[in-house]
Amino acid sequence: MENRLEELRRERGIKQEDLALELGVSRQTISSLEKGRYNPSILLAFKIARRFNLQIEDVFIYREDDHE
Repeated sequence: MENRLEELRRERGIKQEDLALELGVSRQTISSLEKGRYNPSILLAFKIARRFNLQIEDVFIYREDDHE
C-alpha cells in the first residue's frame, strides 16, 4: 500500500520525531510507514488522517493488486 505520509509531513514542516510523539508511536514506525515497509493498523491510519485533516484514502492509496 502506498501513502503520502512523507509528502504531507514535509509540506507542513513536521519532523518524524514530532509526528511520532503526537501519534504515540516510534520514529522508526513513521520511517517504516513512509518507506512502505509497514502497513498501519486501521486505528493508526485514522489517527494519521485526522492529524492532517484528511480522509484515510487521501493519505493511503490501496490498489486492488496490492498484496501484503
